[in-house]
Amino acid sequence: MRLEAKVYIVGAGPGDPELITVKGMRILEQADVVIYTDSLVREELLQYCRPGTQVYRSAGMTLEEIVESMAAHVRMGHSVARVHTGDPAVFGAILEQIGLLRRANIPYEVVPGVSSVFAAAAVLGAELTVPELTQTVILTRVGGRTPVPEGEQLRDLARHHATMALYLSATLAKKAVDELLAADWSPDTPVAVVQKATWPDQKVIRTTLSGLVRAMGDAHVSTHAMILAGWALDPDIALEDGHRSRLYDKTFTHRFRRGVANHD
Repeated sequence: MRLEAKVYIVGAGPGDPELITVKGMRILEQADVVIYTDSLVREELLQYCRPGTQVYRSAGMTLEEIVESMAAHVRMGHSVARVHTGDPAVFGAILEQIGLLRRANIPYEVVPGVSSVFAAAAVLGAELTVPELTQTVILTRVGGRTPVPEGEQLRDLARHHATMALYLSATLAKKAVDELLAADWSPDTPVAVVQKATWPDQKVIRTTLSGLVRAMGDAHVSTHAMILAGWALDPDIALEDGHRSRLYDKTFTHRFRRGVANHD
């Protein structure tokens, strides 16, 4: 692929440099300028950049400084890779950047990445949607310094009893537990926490809703953690026979296979 003079907002994935998409890697290989979130994105990703690439670390920059730098380089005919952790569409803070780029008439393209929720599920060997148990995953966070909109309070969302994926909530674990219990969740509900999923120093905690706060404290986990809650996180659920997909059931007919009649 040949890069244009525009901003490529690239999802770098959860941490493992090999979990960036092929397209994201090719953009890094060819970009004239790379601006990456150095507080969250692995520096090893810079190995894909060609010699002479201008690299900026954005952790110490303001929104305006980041956008002004990107716009200036695009106007000079440069391709710019703006590299975010995970997938930019989920808690990626890209909307304000896009707004300023559009006002400045700077073209951009968003390249998706692997979100930390899916990296955490992979680390756990978990399927988040289990037939006849839960078919919904709610991606949200606990309201803290940045409030959540009315109608999206964790207690209200939790009443669906779907699998919950809590971003940016490690320091608010007690509040999360209180909200889920208030939504009639069982204290024994399985919970898993993955800190820095796919990084060399990742931590995995398996506990219950009632044991979450103590387990996170004992493991010294308070940042960069994905909290997953719900019965889909039961580590032994794969051993149960009652939650099989119809897709591979021998009695289930679909366009690629004719099912065998069950005469039991």
